[in-house]
Amino acid sequence: MGTAEPRPADRRLRLVSAQADVQPVPAPASDEELLRAFHRGERGIGLRLYEHLLPVVDRTLYRILGCREQDHADLVQGAFEQIVSTLAKRRFAGECSLAGWASVIACHIGLSALRARRRERKVIDRAPGPSEETGAAPEPPAQSADPERAVSAQRDLEALRRHLAAMDGDRATALLLHAMGYSINEIAHLTGVSEAAAQSRLSRGRRELKARCEPDAAARRDPDRPEEPR
Repeated sequence: MGTAEPRPADRRLRLVSAQADVQPVPAPASDEELLRAFHRGERGIGLRLYEHLLPVVDRTLYRILGCREQDHADLVQGAFEQIVSTLAKRRFAGECSLAGWASVIACHIGLSALRARRRERKVIDRAPGPSEETGAAPEPPAQSADPERAVSAQRDLEALRRHLAAMDGDRATALLLHAMGYSINEIAHLTGVSEAAAQSRLSRGRRELKARCEPDAAARRDPDRPEEPR
């Protein structure tokens, strides 16, 4: 004889029993909770801050540098050292989110790294290898049916990063934050200036970047034109 099929009521009972064993997932801690825990010196708060802010720090550095080279872990650590130092000295006013503040610090770290690589004449030309820490590869080229267009787009990105490294730091930061989707009001809060000053930095940054990019555009129109000195 075959085994009798369980009755529908049995299935419902088993389902309820299984669901009762599932533990609810705790909600992510708010910025206020993390700050209170930090200033109280709670155990494990360093790890909680790291897990909370790592995505934005890593993403910001990646967008600025275009790849994760062997020093990527050092740059992330440098950003977190500044974040912790800022919080310990109570210089974070809370007028913006912790993630936003972390992105500003990561912007400064990334721009400093770009300038250092530019001074070493290794900004983009050096071949980045996979990170030993993360195993991450360099920024992949955009998928395109036109290889020449893909190569041209990659060169434009490299030139853009080179120009950002040579620009005024405040203007470059405003440009980067705006490119990441922050509004003028948010940029003002993140960088500790008035909205008028933030708008001025952004407008001047756009003009400066345009002026720096014009020789590149002229060289593309006239390939025989000598390249501008860097």
